[in-house]
Amino acid sequence: MVKQTVGVIGATGYAGAELVRLLAQHPAVEIVKIGVRSTTTEDYLSQIYPGLSCKLPALTSLESSFSQCQYVFLALPHGISMGYVPRLLAEGCRVIDLGADFRFPNPSIYADTYEMEHQAPELLAQAVYGLPEYFREQIGQTDVVGNPGCYPTAILLGIKPLLDKDLIEKKGIIVDAKSGATGAGRGLSQDRLFTELNDNFRAYKVVGHRHGNEICFYAGKELEITFSPHLLPLQRGILATSYLTLSPGVGVEEVARAYQAAYSKEPFVQVHSQGVLPELRWVVGSNNCQIGYAYDPKIRRLIVVSVIDNLIKGAAGQAIQNFNIMAGLPETMGLPQLAPVV
Repeated sequence: MVKQTVGVIGATGYAGAELVRLLAQHPAVEIVKIGVRSTTTEDYLSQIYPGLSCKLPALTSLESSFSQCQYVFLALPHGISMGYVPRLLAEGCRVIDLGADFRFPNPSIYADTYEMEHQAPELLAQAVYGLPEYFREQIGQTDVVGNPGCYPTAILLGIKPLLDKDLIEKKGIIVDAKSGATGAGRGLSQDRLFTELNDNFRAYKVVGHRHGNEICFYAGKELEITFSPHLLPLQRGILATSYLTLSPGVGVEEVARAYQAAYSKEPFVQVHSQGVLPELRWVVGSNNCQIGYAYDPKIRRLIVVSVIDNLIKGAAGQAIQNFNIMAGLPETMGLPQLAPVV
């Protein structure tokens, strides 16, 4: 099999390291370059993550050329990737950004969400939002993919089929979502110390979380959503519970049909029958999203639960899924499809 030459920029964070771990086992990938920010003093990624003891290239500066790479993955904080993507494209690379810089087609939406001006607004029109279940054809044709955020991935997969069919009301949507601590990144912070997280559970940024804009934009409707994220005392995983109201005249059997139409052929999305609600352990370690729902007919309330591994389907795994599409490879290649049983 001919291997695609790949570079990774920003491999020292949790998502970047997970990306390297998965790419190193991908049968159609050769990692030829790993770029890191100047603050890193180690020569090899295995010095930071000893579990990544496979044969990998030495760490190099982000300023060096990546022209030997057919594809480059960026796993950097928002506001940084956009400074490198124009150069990477000029060097002939196709780019998959795990950060936020290429998720919106409009620079004004980016500026409103991330409170900074976009440095490469001319590239936003060609960038494609990397949610394969909805943008597969466009992903295959572009040179720039903006990988979705982890919360939006779980939430959009859970509610978008219902919105697309006008089965639920646009107002009064409440999304209560919980994430493992890796979703906050690897940077040092007092509120992520073990003694702050262990035996604890808290909400944060319940008003104005940046992922709220992303969810509303790609849900495809003018919505009123209350999005409340919470931090779990776990390493990884997202469980999102969406509280929805069925539109007048809509029955719960139409919900089942909408999910069937949307996901029956999707390799990484599984929808359970009514009343079966998925758990984090069913997906952690896999690239899957599992969805379940329950219905209270007294108040026409539909409760949708969707779960993902935030580092795989919510970040590195979805990025590789996008890469597979761009490279014309089987979409499931190199990606875990089963979670550990215990």
